[in-house]
Amino acid sequence: MGDVKLENVYKRYDDVTAVEDMNIHIRDGEFVCLVGPSGCGKSTTMEMVAGLTIPSEGEVYIGGREVTNLPPKDRGIAMVFQNIALFPHMDVYDNVSFGLRLRDFDKEEIDRRVERAAEIVQITSMLDRMPDEMSGGQRQRVAIARAIVRNPDVFLMDEPLANLDAKLRVHMRTELQRLHKELQTTIIYVTHDQAEAMTMSDRIAVIDSGNLQQIDPPLTCYNEPANMFVATFIGSPSMNMLDGRITENGWENDNVSVDFDPAQYGVTPGDEVALGIRPEDVYPVDKASNIESQTKVIRADTDVMEPMGDETFVYLLLSEEAEIDLEAGAGSGQLLMSVSPDTNIEEDESIEVVLDRSKVHLFDRESGESIQHGLDSMTSTGGATEAAESDD
Repeated sequence: MGDVKLENVYKRYDDVTAVEDMNIHIRDGEFVCLVGPSGCGKSTTMEMVAGLTIPSEGEVYIGGREVTNLPPKDRGIAMVFQNIALFPHMDVYDNVSFGLRLRDFDKEEIDRRVERAAEIVQITSMLDRMPDEMSGGQRQRVAIARAIVRNPDVFLMDEPLANLDAKLRVHMRTELQRLHKELQTTIIYVTHDQAEAMTMSDRIAVIDSGNLQQIDPPLTCYNEPANMFVATFIGSPSMNMLDGRITENGWENDNVSVDFDPAQYGVTPGDEVALGIRPEDVYPVDKASNIESQTKVIRADTDVMEPMGDETFVYLLLSEEAEIDLEAGAGSGQLLMSVSPDTNIEEDESIEVVLDRSKVHLFDRESGESIQHGLDSMTSTGGATEAAESDD
């Protein structure tokens, strides 16, 4: 069994708490990514699973056995790091088999394990090569094979693809998914790259400032973020986050208003609430006919446009005083919209847009916690169409 459990785990360094009250249960055979910004505590968390760091408080379990104070060699784990660290004077076979030879495995068993691992990561024809004769991706496969031969209960991977170029990273993501499918072994993978987390994971554990923010399947974290941090961290570009307040008729700020019954979502007039909407859920009025329920029309001026090939990002200014922030969609005077690459929208143009009500998110501004994901259709008022007509 390769399930991993952290119960009430803390790691303190003098007056700095790197990990605080971490409670995670990773099931046997699951692929879980620990994701978050630099310095958030994700690597420290994995190091406590590995035994490279001892928790200040709490317990670590692997396969139902407490391993909090056991050394790494007794935990049934194998590790792959960003720094591949192959022995430059050894060929691939000797690098892969090094750990087995240290443990005095017989030659026949070593050959069997090396051959199997080489087949899995597709380096069978490279066993006699030296590391300096291989590409970065090939060396990374050797490091993974070196971990596979140990037959571990748990694989621990700390940003193993960070040193590879963009094209090779995409390729190796696919290889790691195939590896997981082949081995059916628990994998804990640390990354700051949300694309890696979204594409490879069974579940994502989002960490910030040493605290677990949410652990759920990737699409749940994307569509139903637990708080404002998860909402803006998961997804590229970030979710638009507009500051505003609850009124008798719904939510508003100086530039946008959205009608709903506040009591339906447990908020009261005067509450400071942030409204979140992803760029792909913002539509030009003439492209919004297939949305079941729309918000009122929002008038904006286009600023910068970024063609990305399969889509174009349009930065919208909601008022004359608004300026584009470095964090797309931040604040209340700007909005980021994703449109088709064949759009006829141009820079410095006045346009009208609407939001898809079913994709609107509400967050408590003080705590950051989510209040609601998706607003009910405004069937009684006719939605955006009637609102637009009343504006005219």
